[in-house]
Amino acid sequence: MTHDSFDKREHPHADEGASHEPAGERHAHVHASHAHSHHDHGHAHHRHSDGKEEHDHSHTLSHTHAHGGCGASCPPGFFGADIQTAHPKGQAVFYIGSMDCSVEENDIRNILSKIKGIRSLNFQLASRTLSIDADSETVEKSVAAIKKAGYRPERIVTDGPEISVPKKEERVWHLWLALTIAGFVEVLHFFAGDITIVKIGGMALSAVAIWLAGFSTYRKGLAALLERRLNINALMTVAVTGAFLIGQWPEAAMVMALYAIAEMIEARSVDRARNAIRNLLDLTPPTAEIRNENGIWTAIPVKNVTLNTLVRIRPGDRIPLDGVVSGGSGTVDQSPVTGESIPVDKKPGDSVFAGTINQTGILEFRVTALSGDTVVARIIKAVEEAQETSAPTQRFVDKFAAIYTPLVFLFALGVALVTPFLFGWTWLEALYKALVMLVIACPCALVIATPVTVVSGLAAAARRGILMKGGVYLEEARTLKVVALDKTGTVTEGKPRLLDVQIVASGLPENDILDWAASLADSSGHPVSKAIAAGLHRTARAVAHFTDLPGRGVKGTVEGQALVMGNHRLIEEKGLCRPAIHALLLEHERQGHTVTVLASDTEALAVFAVADTIRETSREALAALKKKGIVTVMLTGDNETTAKTIAAEAGIENVRGNLLPSEKLDAVRELQRRFGDTAMIGDGINDAPALAHADIGIAMGEAGTDIAVEAADVVIMNDDLRRIPQMIELSAGTYSILWQNIVIALGIKLVFFALALFGSATMWMAVFADMGASLLVLLNGLRALKK
Repeated sequence: MTHDSFDKREHPHADEGASHEPAGERHAHVHASHAHSHHDHGHAHHRHSDGKEEHDHSHTLSHTHAHGGCGASCPPGFFGADIQTAHPKGQAVFYIGSMDCSVEENDIRNILSKIKGIRSLNFQLASRTLSIDADSETVEKSVAAIKKAGYRPERIVTDGPEISVPKKEERVWHLWLALTIAGFVEVLHFFAGDITIVKIGGMALSAVAIWLAGFSTYRKGLAALLERRLNINALMTVAVTGAFLIGQWPEAAMVMALYAIAEMIEARSVDRARNAIRNLLDLTPPTAEIRNENGIWTAIPVKNVTLNTLVRIRPGDRIPLDGVVSGGSGTVDQSPVTGESIPVDKKPGDSVFAGTINQTGILEFRVTALSGDTVVARIIKAVEEAQETSAPTQRFVDKFAAIYTPLVFLFALGVALVTPFLFGWTWLEALYKALVMLVIACPCALVIATPVTVVSGLAAAARRGILMKGGVYLEEARTLKVVALDKTGTVTEGKPRLLDVQIVASGLPENDILDWAASLADSSGHPVSKAIAAGLHRTARAVAHFTDLPGRGVKGTVEGQALVMGNHRLIEEKGLCRPAIHALLLEHERQGHTVTVLASDTEALAVFAVADTIRETSREALAALKKKGIVTVMLTGDNETTAKTIAAEAGIENVRGNLLPSEKLDAVRELQRRFGDTAMIGDGINDAPALAHADIGIAMGEAGTDIAVEAADVVIMNDDLRRIPQMIELSAGTYSILWQNIVIALGIKLVFFALALFGSATMWMAVFADMGASLLVLLNGLRALKK
């Protein structure tokens, strides 16, 4: 059976005039055809032909920064749970406990950039792991260089891409002991600081406190100074040592203790932001109830379940793996994966996803994905990879910090050496002020201001079913001027539905006509036939002599009645298209409907109108975009008449039909030149060139099909277009928080710089200012989780 609007590439018997986008091409983004390849952080965007430079997020050795930053003694494994992470197979993988933010990552990159033979580096800050792609000799050299810099890499043995980072005991008692000792020394010094024995004892206790709190800082600081790298460890090492040597040993001890505790708190907050998406989605149960070879139901670990295994889920249980329902029916809450709040009915043949909740009925399903390859696992991996990319504001901050840290060091040196001559300060006064400035200079608050906010925004987006493949897209979505949309499967459902039935015969029972139509339609595998059969809801009768009529329709005999069922062309050939029928068919075709006619040998019996209907959420989403002043354009391969009809119903004023994939690409380029930043939304391989060239390519993911998750910049997990205006609002809110954090961090430091310069700030105040600024930006950044 065939119909005018369906492509003959999908249905070989389709009419020559078919122009509908092939249903079989939906959700088939071929990775090789998409310019945005997102494997292992290789987000290498290119320069548009119009000269517009895209973003480079390549996490290879060539991507290096030279800035210093925070880093001291960040405690490993704060949440204590095993962390699953992904690294390329065959590479040497190391756990580095103190590598918790981009500062340490860039420090290690700079160290390893001097070693020849490294093919690539793969950092996973969420799990504090690094994989090195190099031969064994080069790996050994790399490990030695990392250790020399004060870090402690631990080799993790793995046979595949999935590894488990072991639990680490969090030991922070030494920090609190250091703080207690420093506090005792301060009190002792205040009441009896002039007594010689008290001085000697106080210095000894201060040294113990500094060693307990700052051993890691000193180790990395001395290594940095020997290599002439001015990072925060170097600054703190110089500041604390200098304060101790000029007799401010109680303050030196207290500063180091407070600094180490502040770093610990910051590390915990950063982990909380990074693990927000994992806490949200890592919901799969550890075991699955399977039916073994003896037919007995038994619970086994999820990681041991193989493909095609039959799994049973009881009401109230979480689904442990992805699969296809083979028995039973029920209602499943899919909100943890798709963000959709309305539960979905499941029956045999429907897909289910790990991490979702079976609310009613007992379901049995066949496993279609192993534990490391479920939709949830792929989402976690994608968001973790997105965390490793730098948003534009973060790149700005990194560049700023690369200049800021050495400049502050030089400024402090100038204060120590020049101000005694300019202002008549004593050398001790000048040196103390310089040391206070070094403590204030810590760029921790500035450096962590952006990644924590971006990661929080990514987690908030994922919670709504918006999977963003990098902070760059989260930050830049707010700048969109145009949203271009494919029609089939994007604005519309992508599934033909029966809209209208008209009986045009006289003298025959209506029930018989509808039964005959349902029988012929049920015998055909064509999508339009299936839509008619499903829409009629009638029991099919036996069909004799069923025959396919390529390019026209089908024929067969039902209850002794010879029948044909097909398109306008077939009825014309049969000589049955009298004027009234012809006018009726033309009217449906003007409305963009696919028309099928049931006829006997002597007359037309019934007319069936089928069309791809608009998604219920499309009108609301497009109205919201229009309210924001964003231009919406439909780009479709469907015929102009159908496209305009659908666009009018959806509220889209700009329509371009009959477009080939290359013409969609040209249209996106034109929109970029005319309006500016352009997003393209689609779901098929024919959209891939346009998706690749758009500033943001957005795929309709249907709960994260393999290709969609890997290829798109943004994936809408539940195919709800309302997520697009939500994404733009989230982008604007996140961007606002980013700049609030930068202003907070720099503003506090400028105030305390001035206070230090004029003698109103002590080292105590300096470390509290740094700690306060860091905590403020962390708390403010975490607000993005609630957007």
